[in-house]
Amino acid sequence: MKKIINNKNDIVDDMLIGYVKAHSDRVKFSSENNRIILRKIKKDENKTSLLIGNGSGHEPIAVGWIGEGLLDANVVGDIFAAPSGDLILEGIKEFKDNQGVILLVSNHAGDVMNGELAIELAQDSKINASSLIMYDDIASAPKGSEDQRRGGAGTTFVYKILGALSEKGAGKDKLLTLGKDVINNTRTLSVAVSSGISPITEKKIFELEEDEIFIGMGVHGESGYGRQKISSSKNIVKFMMDKIFDDYSYNKNDIVIPFVNGSGSTTLMELLIIYKDIEEYLSKYNINSFKPLVNEYITTQDSAGFSISLLKSNDIMRELWEEPCSAPYFHI
Repeated sequence: MKKIINNKNDIVDDMLIGYVKAHSDRVKFSSENNRIILRKIKKDENKTSLLIGNGSGHEPIAVGWIGEGLLDANVVGDIFAAPSGDLILEGIKEFKDNQGVILLVSNHAGDVMNGELAIELAQDSKINASSLIMYDDIASAPKGSEDQRRGGAGTTFVYKILGALSEKGAGKDKLLTLGKDVINNTRTLSVAVSSGISPITEKKIFELEEDEIFIGMGVHGESGYGRQKISSSKNIVKFMMDKIFDDYSYNKNDIVIPFVNGSGSTTLMELLIIYKDIEEYLSKYNINSFKPLVNEYITTQDSAGFSISLLKSNDIMRELWEEPCSAPYFHI
C-alpha cells in the first residue's frame, strides 16, 4: 500500500483537522465532537436544516459539501463505516432550535439502522426531526423494488436540490415531499474498472482481472450485474444507458440532469469522453440535458471506474439545481 498518511488509526481525524483548517472560513468543528462538521455561519433557525451521517473514505462527499445551499452538517464515521446512532443524535441536536431537521440517509444497512435510531431518540427529545432514505442504484434491486436499492451517486441531486429549497425557507414537509420526488425520478448505474486499496486492511477492496470490468458494483464492492470484458467508452455507455432506459420511462423532449462521477482514479479525460457518449445516446431519443456534473465527487479511495446518474427533472428541480451554493468541494 502506498498512501501518504501518519498513523492509520488517525486517518479520519487527521483528515478532518486538515479539512477544517483548510476551509476555516466556511466550516468548523462542533463543540461537542470533532466528528461533527458544521457550517461556519449557521443557517437561520426559522429554516429547516439538512445533515447526513456517512462513513469516510469516499471524499469529497459528504464533508466537502457543507455550505450555503447544500448541507448544514456532516456526521463522519470511520472508514467505510456508518457513524453510531449516538453520534448522529449529537449532530441532530446541533439544530434542535431550528424549524425542522432532516437526516439524509443513503440506503445502506448500517446507515439506515443508526440513522433511524438517532431520529427516534431525537423525536423522543421533542426535536422536529425526520429521515429521508435515499436510493437510486438500479443494479442492487429489481424494478418494482426501488426502495430496496442502495444509495449511489444520484443522491447528489437530493443534497443540492433540497439544500437550495431549504435556503428559501421551505418547511420540513415540503422538503421531504420534493426529496421523495427527486429520489423516485433518479436512476444510477456504475462500473468498476480496478480496485482501490483500503487504508485499514491494506488490501484491495475487490478483485478484477486486467481485462475485466464489473457493471453495477457498489462503492464497497457489493455485487451488481456482473463482469464483462473491457471495451470502448461508447460500448460501455450504451450497455449502461440501455439498462437505465429499461428501468425507467423516458420520453421525447424530457429534460434530464446527467451526473458522471469518477470513482477515485479515473481521469477527467476519460470522464469527458464518457459524457460525450452519453450526450450522443440521449440525442438519439431526443432527450435534452441540463447543467450536467462531470467530475470525481463520490470516491472509493483510489478505485477506478465511474457511474452514470440521470434525474428526469421538472421546472422546480431545474430552478433549484442551478441556484448558487457555496461549499469547499461542490460546484455546478
